[in-house]
Amino acid sequence: MPHPLRRAAAMAVGGVLAVALAACIPVQPIVPAPPRPDVPSVAVDGRAVREGGDLVMALSNEPDRLDPTTSSSLYTRYVMNAMCEKLYDIDAAGELVPQLASALPSVSPDGRTVTIPLRTGITFADGTPFDAAAVATTFERNLTMDTSKRKGELGPITAVEVADPATLVVRYAQPFAPLTASLADRAGMIMSPAALAELGADFSEAPVCVGPFRFAERVPQTSITVVRDPHYYAADQVHLDSITYRIMTDANIRAANLRSGDVQVADTISPQDVDSLQLERGIGVLQIGSLGYQGITFNLGNVDGVGEPPRPIDTPLASDARVRQAFALSVDRTTLVNAVFNNWYEPACSPISPASPFSTPASEACPPYDPARARELLAEAGVPTPYPLTMLVSNSQDTLRLAQALQASVRDGGFEITIQPVEYSTLLDTQDRGDFELLQLGWSGRIDPHGNMPPFLVTGSNDNVAGYSNPEVDRLLGEAAQVGDRAARAAIYGQVVEIVQRDLPILYLYRQRNLTAYTTDVAGIATYADGVVRLGQAAFLAEEAE
Repeated sequence: MPHPLRRAAAMAVGGVLAVALAACIPVQPIVPAPPRPDVPSVAVDGRAVREGGDLVMALSNEPDRLDPTTSSSLYTRYVMNAMCEKLYDIDAAGELVPQLASALPSVSPDGRTVTIPLRTGITFADGTPFDAAAVATTFERNLTMDTSKRKGELGPITAVEVADPATLVVRYAQPFAPLTASLADRAGMIMSPAALAELGADFSEAPVCVGPFRFAERVPQTSITVVRDPHYYAADQVHLDSITYRIMTDANIRAANLRSGDVQVADTISPQDVDSLQLERGIGVLQIGSLGYQGITFNLGNVDGVGEPPRPIDTPLASDARVRQAFALSVDRTTLVNAVFNNWYEPACSPISPASPFSTPASEACPPYDPARARELLAEAGVPTPYPLTMLVSNSQDTLRLAQALQASVRDGGFEITIQPVEYSTLLDTQDRGDFELLQLGWSGRIDPHGNMPPFLVTGSNDNVAGYSNPEVDRLLGEAAQVGDRAARAAIYGQVVEIVQRDLPILYLYRQRNLTAYTTDVAGIATYADGVVRLGQAAFLAEEAE
């Protein structure tokens, strides 16, 4: 029998477009990926730069709201990184470093009091002073706003206190080990209290933070422009006049614009293009492994919207874990990744990267590919085959290729998938509402597993779009956050992975390699393992501009 990735069929259900392969996806030999050294940045390295100019970055999807409290999109993080610095950041090696904080936090012996020292002499883009009171205002908003995505990232805070203008004290009901890592992402982006007072929930319409650039304009579905901020404390390190983030969802168009020089940076380069781009004169490629994952989320109980109490969904897929386990057994990750992504990506079976210090054998274990056993499980569950499913996916070419290959792969296990493409930002809204059976989306990843697991797995969390609820998972993840010892925390996360692989609210599929292309007339750009492209110190090279 030919391998399932060689076959596919067209379908249409209820008037919804069903995407099928126009041609068979060839199955390449399964060989180990060649060694790929990380190239996280291209430095200026003493070369002369041209002051000024507008850099254009091609974004593969449109960002959601430009609000650190409510955003859930990787592409928003790209834009916000140029405008909104954080208390902490990660460096090229993935180590935590201070940004708006002046040093790493100090923690009391009982782990319940965290003191954060802050930089002084800084102002927001609107001229408002940056101080501990401003930081406290952002914390309070993240903790109390109804639509906040940051509550769980900050942990069980009981009080946020301003000790003095340069010192913030955070008090906890119990220790919370992931705090510093959480403050190295959106939870640590500090917003102008004056802008928050003026705009409230509409902060995203004109966001104001501390950063090398400030917000200028957004044209929906087209572009976002930021301009140099003269108030920035390190303005002498900022070279560009502006950055325009131009939405280009088509990978071929992004590559063509790079070749023509109409854009200077492009994110998420397709594995279909990267090999040829690396060989072209005038184009370079940054590459680094990802802390995140791509996977499939099953809707188990998201009936009333994300964050609301889960309610039963009376379908075999939602109510019987054997059906989801059968689906998992039908997925040949290795062949899937090799066939669709030219061996650039890696199979993944958990939210913890093997490169993470929290990785354990339990978190790296991967269920087998066994379509025969999948059909046995469906029979045990009393489910007739082929079992029809509708899967929502974003409408990018690589994602559609993956969905089409997955559609063919799971057929031998007894499943028939109808693929429903959806524009990316619409897909984010759809998953939050719970208007899906299963969907394919990923997570760009955080350096601490607390950023990759509780938001999606703890009952009632604001990113738990599966509507998943398991008291034992809730208990273990809560316990892990209180443990300071890294090995002990890692062991707990391994236990959670084992449970999640049985319950399967999320089926982890593969881990991307972050691929960012650039024209060689620019330097000072970087992409780290958190997936964010950093342009704050980017510049046009003088010798290339003449």
